Amino acid sequence: MTQPLEHPRPPPSSATLVCDDGEPMESARHRQQMTVLIESLEYAWRERADFYVGGNMFLYFSEVQAKNNDFRGPDVFVVTNTTRRERRAWVVWEEDGKAPDVIIELLSDKTEAVDRGEKMRIYARSLKVGEYFLYDPFSHVFEGYDLDPRRQAYVPKAPLASGQLRCEQLGLLLGKARGTLYAVTAEWLRWFDADGRLLAMPSEHANAEALRAEAEALRAEAEALRAEAEARRAEAEARRAEETQRRLDDALAELERLKRPI
Repeated sequence: MTQPLEHPRPPPSSATLVCDDGEPMESARHRQQMTVLIESLEYAWRERADFYVGGNMFLYFSEVQAKNNDFRGPDVFVVTNTTRRERRAWVVWEEDGKAPDVIIELLSDKTEAVDRGEKMRIYARSLKVGEYFLYDPFSHVFEGYDLDPRRQAYVPKAPLASGQLRCEQLGLLLGKARGTLYAVTAEWLRWFDADGRLLAMPSEHANAEALRAEAEALRAEAEALRAEAEARRAEAEARRAEETQRRLDDALAELERLKRPI
């Protein structure tokens, strides 16, 4: 008697996987830095639907990892050539085997050893993430790495003269920019386009638009004042011309009078 064939059990889905370990980020600055990177990229690419950017959410790449509750939560990651939709976690086997193209980890005293060690090895060997960046929001240490597929290891990127690093997978630059965000003046890690222009957050764009509108209003007011001044000068010139003409007419009339014989 033949035994019935056993169908392989499907892998766990994102609906059943743990998606939150309840652990907060290392500091408010870490959380804010993550938000800056995510929001500015989403806003810059707001017309696109072929990417996903996530932060502080679990990344599942194997069933063994899932069964062991071996969580991996990149601080920021970007996936291209995918669909832009909501996800509870990034589950590689639900994404046609697609792993992130870029990962950014925000260093802290607590996480630096893991970010430079275990995570770096997993991202290179198991997930083959093309580019890996490290940034410390307080010390401002900034490093970038390219994947060497043959060695399954990362090699350091060479910075540009500006100190920025190329993110080849996205066609962008990453670099430090001093500014005030969330009432904190500091060096923030920011995205720049290929020409070095900062990718603004929605709030920054709105502020810039408000400033441009105010500048336009001030320019219009200045033009109106200049036009009014010109009109007043023209009016004064016309009055002076009329007065001069009147005096000339009077002088000519007096001259004619004097020419008459007595």
